[in-house]
Amino acid sequence: MTNESNRRTAWSALSVQGERLKTTTLHTLFQSDARRAENYSLEAAGLFLDYSKNRLDVPAREALLDLARATGVEARRDAMFAGERINVTENRSVLHTALRDQTSGRLEVDGSDILESIRAVRSRTYAFADRIRSGDWLGHTGKSIDAVVNIGIGGSDLGPRMVCEALHAFAHPRLQMHFVANIDGAALVDVLAKVDAERTLFIVASKTFTTIETLTNAQSARAWFLSTGAKEADIARHFVAVSTNISAVKAFGIDAENMFPFWDWVGGRYSLWSPIGLSIIISIGPENFDRLLGGAHAMDVHFCTAPLESNMPVILGLLGVWYRNVFDACSMAVLPYSEHLQRLPAYLQQLDMESNGKSATMQGTLVEHATGPIIWGEPGTNGQHAFFQLLHQGTQLVPIDFILPVRPTHGLAGHHELLVANCLAQSSALMEGKSAEEVKKSMESAGHSPAEVERLALHRVFPGNRPSNTILLDQLDAASLGALIALYEHKVFVQGVIWNINSFDQWGVELGKIAATKIGEAMRSPELPRNFDPSTRQLLERCMARRS
Repeated sequence: MTNESNRRTAWSALSVQGERLKTTTLHTLFQSDARRAENYSLEAAGLFLDYSKNRLDVPAREALLDLARATGVEARRDAMFAGERINVTENRSVLHTALRDQTSGRLEVDGSDILESIRAVRSRTYAFADRIRSGDWLGHTGKSIDAVVNIGIGGSDLGPRMVCEALHAFAHPRLQMHFVANIDGAALVDVLAKVDAERTLFIVASKTFTTIETLTNAQSARAWFLSTGAKEADIARHFVAVSTNISAVKAFGIDAENMFPFWDWVGGRYSLWSPIGLSIIISIGPENFDRLLGGAHAMDVHFCTAPLESNMPVILGLLGVWYRNVFDACSMAVLPYSEHLQRLPAYLQQLDMESNGKSATMQGTLVEHATGPIIWGEPGTNGQHAFFQLLHQGTQLVPIDFILPVRPTHGLAGHHELLVANCLAQSSALMEGKSAEEVKKSMESAGHSPAEVERLALHRVFPGNRPSNTILLDQLDAASLGALIALYEHKVFVQGVIWNINSFDQWGVELGKIAATKIGEAMRSPELPRNFDPSTRQLLERCMARRS
């Protein structure tokens, strides 16, 4: 059979398995396999995955694995790690994995060893971070830095912000980390109110140094800094850049020695491992950043070497395909039971939705299958008192990833035990549910009248059979976080290969930028152009009138 025939056959076989299992309950699956929990669990790079609470059995899992083989997941994975230009719409390699390569080998791309270049740039970022952390780097009045403000957006903000918050327990005690992304001036004003200009370092993170939100915030921060009595020459002591546009960086007033470059094969949402992670390095230190890279590298090695059936990113990716394409689940919840992972769902929103929110295949035709789901979530236990009502009793199927550190990073007695209990209880309750018969018996034993039982029973029924994964970390530290992030990166990659889309471009982001530029120009014109749609014109006219 041709490759296309293999793919179609695999998709058809998967559909058959889905129809067979749509009426099978998780309770039944556990009853039929005494070792189900063990048989549907994996361990890799310090993470433990229990995926036994999924509407899946051996024939369905085999059909998913056949789909992975038929769509070429292994070959495309190997091509990515080898530096081939798998980002076909932008003709680029995809080598964020090289940024955390822990070997001493070589990796040639376009005739040069990129690993040598990566090590050289990383050495510079580490040396700079050490100067900030030690207090050796002084501001223009001779005071050490105690606040760092990262100005970026998208991948230049979400990754560093998420990691700094997640690893707050390992942060330098003197340094306060702040992040500004939104073009809404309130974001910058709120941060500037908290810092002292004489003791603040601004990191301007923009590959091209032309991103409108980042540059607008950076220029406003620059103006604020100068308004405090600083001189133009002082900018070099308080502003550094992560960029590739040296002329624009120098024009801003940043010393070229304090510009940290990276490479066009690093996509924004995969860039926290690069100098874009400078704020992370300053916060947790080079040693912990090495551990972050090490955890990710361990997951990379696992992804490249483990058989598909015991490959954690592959299994997670296939489960995502299973629910999106067979069970028509439009969204997926990521629920970290950790306050310090509160930004993880937002980070994964960009990683997954910007990567796989596509409708064109690699060959430039329309996709035949639904692609990326909506990713959302909040930390437990907060979500239990908000949206868990829909998860338990709503009409939509929402697959869930529960993420739980086994040991806390704090010493408050009793808190972590309750957190663990809640996490495990929720995944169990979502699976088991509560039948009408159980509800009626419970109400009767509590003394409710037959009329009350009849009237209220259905409101207290939980259908159960709601699928979830549980990912355990021994502790939330740099290594486990690195492995967790890499796990989701590779999961997204697997799904993109199966859907035959390019997970590494983001043309959908560009259209809105172009439209915003046109409207911004119109707002500065003496007369509004006529080429806006009636709704946009009406809204624009009203905004301008009310503003003035």
